[in-house]
Amino acid sequence: MQAEEILIRRMKEEDLPQVLTMEKRYFPDPWSERIYRDSMALDNYIFLVAEDAGTYCIAGYASLMGIGEEGDVMNIAVDERRRRKGIAEKLLQELFRLGDQAGICDYTLEVRKTNLAAVSLYQKMGFCTEGVRRGYYEHPREDALIMWRRKTGEEDLTHQQRASDA
Repeated sequence: MQAEEILIRRMKEEDLPQVLTMEKRYFPDPWSERIYRDSMALDNYIFLVAEDAGTYCIAGYASLMGIGEEGDVMNIAVDERRRRKGIAEKLLQELFRLGDQAGICDYTLEVRKTNLAAVSLYQKMGFCTEGVRRGYYEHPREDALIMWRRKTGEEDLTHQQRASDA
């Protein structure tokens, strides 16, 4: 059996029907089409899809909102039939590459405390838990872990020093 080839690329308007179907399937409070369209029109958002190169079907998607030197991973989902094949990792790597090019230094996200597979992936990608948002999620009500992936080295120490001086 031949391995599927996945292409990570920028999301296009014509991808929205497949993305919205996945969004509704995997998130209890999905983004609307209008939120996607409005956000895609903004310069500080990056939207990516993982496309099966053979079928042109969307296997996953991810988004990042940049605010200054910080990037917030907004949404990431992979079709349940294609999980554990490295697709989410590839999406995150490309978000980081494009975010770094845009001047983003530190990345954050919220994840359900009970989503152990996602927490494990984020830890593998360099995220650390730095806090908890109590009752952040609804349907069902659940706490979110606040995770950060920060640059290390001298730059990071300078950033931390500025924050502690404030």
